[in-house]
Amino acid sequence: MKRRKTRPIFIGKVQVGGDAPVSVQSMTNTDTKDTASTIEQINRLADEGCEIIRLAVPDIEAADALPVILRGVNIPLVADIHFDYRLALEAIKAGVDGLRINPGNIGGRKRVAALVAAARDRGIPIRIGVNAGSLEQELLERYGGVTAAAMVESALRHIDMLEGMNYNQIKISLKASDITVMLEAYRMLAERVDYPFHIGVTEAGTMRYGTVKSAIGIGILLNEGIGDTLRVSLTGDPLDEIRVGYDILKALGIRQRGVEVISCPTCGRTQIDLVKIAGEVEEKLQFLKKPLKVAVMGCIVNGPGEAREADVGIAGGKGTGLIFRKGEVIRKVPEARLVEELLKEVANISNT
Repeated sequence: MKRRKTRPIFIGKVQVGGDAPVSVQSMTNTDTKDTASTIEQINRLADEGCEIIRLAVPDIEAADALPVILRGVNIPLVADIHFDYRLALEAIKAGVDGLRINPGNIGGRKRVAALVAAARDRGIPIRIGVNAGSLEQELLERYGGVTAAAMVESALRHIDMLEGMNYNQIKISLKASDITVMLEAYRMLAERVDYPFHIGVTEAGTMRYGTVKSAIGIGILLNEGIGDTLRVSLTGDPLDEIRVGYDILKALGIRQRGVEVISCPTCGRTQIDLVKIAGEVEEKLQFLKKPLKVAVMGCIVNGPGEAREADVGIAGGKGTGLIFRKGEVIRKVPEARLVEELLKEVANISNT
């Protein structure tokens, strides 16, 4: 795939756009005023691989909590601001690394100019976050509802506003829960500007369906070279957003982090409890950060070939299995010891 060329910006020390890797981010779901819980969640997300974190700043109490939170975390923090430009000014003063705003609901050009001036002084970027659920009423009426063209016009209005203030440290998102609308909007805007894009399917849903929608929407864009940073929006623990985000990048060969478990769907030829074995392997290796390909295969048709292509693998037989490492058969072991022996080989590779 050929990556879309975008101008780089920096959110803290993380480059977004240019030749930087596609970064993975999430958003806290704690009460921002509860600094202990928020810091704890951010650090858990960072350990999982989150590279940029966003949190809601809905009121002055949340803004007042930002300095404490910033002292307790080590990844860039983006303040999500709506309606009250004064909260954006307070967030900038606190030392956040970026802002996510919708210039259309901050309160007019004069107020936008004030926060742009403050952001410029501190050298922090602003994400123009266009969302299908909060488009300007005038655009909804003119376009007959939410359309990709309406979303792009909203984004271009906001871009023109910031550029008119001699500010170009901009990142853009065009999120919708309708994948086709989202895809069309990003494609249209990609032809008009070279700013980096934050991509995602908003309000994607719970773990099962939200993962499917996100993998399709985000995956299509990435495969077309569109996207500089991403968030998988899932209802639930934001740790899952990070895991799914990396899985999407891994599946496309864009970034490798952690273990990729390849396992067959099983059929009548399978003579070991492959479902149980694959589940145990995935569970025990989910916290490993080193990129590894692990194959858990159940029969003699594709098993040996897939296992040989992996870093380590199992090729099942009748109540037994072969352990492979880097294409070579290491040993044959009984079914009861397959997971244990596979994990030994993973440990050996991880320590080399």
